[in-house]
Amino acid sequence: MGILASITVLLVCQLIGETIAKIFALPVPGPVIGMMLLFTGLLIRRGLPADLDKTANFLLSHLSLLFIPAGTGVVVYAKLIADEWLPISTALVFGTAFTIAVTGLTMSFLLRRRGKS
Repeated sequence: MGILASITVLLVCQLIGETIAKIFALPVPGPVIGMMLLFTGLLIRRGLPADLDKTANFLLSHLSLLFIPAGTGVVVYAKLIADEWLPISTALVFGTAFTIAVTGLTMSFLLRRRGKS
């Protein structure tokens, strides 16, 4: 599998995920569904192709470029963000705390489960 084929696999998984999310009106983003499909495919295949690994690492090494549109959005909507700072800050704090708690509980559960086997 070449690099072009690897990128195609990633984009097709995202496209299928987007399609599933739209058809079934799911509250989950299409790329997340696509990532689950890719993960399932890799589990079934029982391995990661070298080219897909190489392509994914290349994309991850340039991940910071994907934050440029978000930074531009912050600049464009600075006044709105300043007006709504309290709900945004509250959502960030509670969302972060919730994520840390769920991650900790999941890790604790998995470590206990691993210790039993």
